Amino acid sequence: MQSYSSDIEAADALKEKAAAIRKAIAKVIVGQDDVVEKLIIAILCNGHTLLVGVPGLAKTLLVKTIADVLDLSFKRIQFTPDLMPSDITGAEILNEQRQFQFIKGPIFANIILADEINRTPPKTQAALLEAMQERRVTTGGVEYKLPSPFFVLATQNPIEQEGTYPLPEAQLDRFMFQVTLDYPSFAEEVMIVRNTTGALVAELTKVITGDDILLFQDLVRRVPVPDNVLEYAVGLVQKTRPGSNTASPVATQYIAYGAGPRASQYLVLGAKCNALLNGKYSPDIEDVRAMAMPVLRHRVLRNYKAEAEGITQESLIKQLM
Repeated sequence: MQSYSSDIEAADALKEKAAAIRKAIAKVIVGQDDVVEKLIIAILCNGHTLLVGVPGLAKTLLVKTIADVLDLSFKRIQFTPDLMPSDITGAEILNEQRQFQFIKGPIFANIILADEINRTPPKTQAALLEAMQERRVTTGGVEYKLPSPFFVLATQNPIEQEGTYPLPEAQLDRFMFQVTLDYPSFAEEVMIVRNTTGALVAELTKVITGDDILLFQDLVRRVPVPDNVLEYAVGLVQKTRPGSNTASPVATQYIAYGAGPRASQYLVLGAKCNALLNGKYSPDIEDVRAMAMPVLRHRVLRNYKAEAEGITQESLIKQLM
């Protein structure tokens, strides 16, 4: 792990490392620049991300590529209706000495890909989400700490709803971002097909270590935030809450439930990191606005009127801003 003489030097190094991460990922992933940027921000803010997109948009490949570039351990858990909590966290077995021994599950890695998280019942979802919040697993009255850094990157298919168990809002709130993956452009798809149907295999270089990530996470926390930026972030979140005296008319008309305090925290943390990645040493209101969509998208619950009129979360958030 490299040490830096000042926070300014560390901030400059963070910007350079992020550029190197983007360049390395681009060897494998074509396009999806905004998705990659949000994932980098979430990792540097010690947050988890929910990726939503139709099949075939390289969600799994993207997460695996990020783990390789960051030189972190990686485990993929395919969520299915018959998956049990112990299949994620691990289980106690009777060993040859006739003593109970805990065998760690796939959750004990730096980056966890929870593939199709909405395909498993709430009991199993909860086993993963407890680990996300507490960064530990408890079994048989014994606590086992998860490795650090630790991130859950979950995927969800928005079009295939048969046999799925949508995540409850309280569980969705554990994710810092919900990022939507779109179809590639014509030029991007041509490049994807060319790259994936040939014989060449991209060689990935390790750009950053786990210790570096922990150092940069601490740096993000230390970034100063002006009062007006902090108040803008909290004010934006409070606008989403119908029935409160700070509610926006849009929220009163179209929102059933608004975002909680965790949204304000993630808006400010994300704004700090976004500022550093853009060469600034303190965030401004534009940095908060850049974080608003992925932070609020899964925390703003539309009412029946909004659904009947076909009004999306995205359009509501744009009106609130």
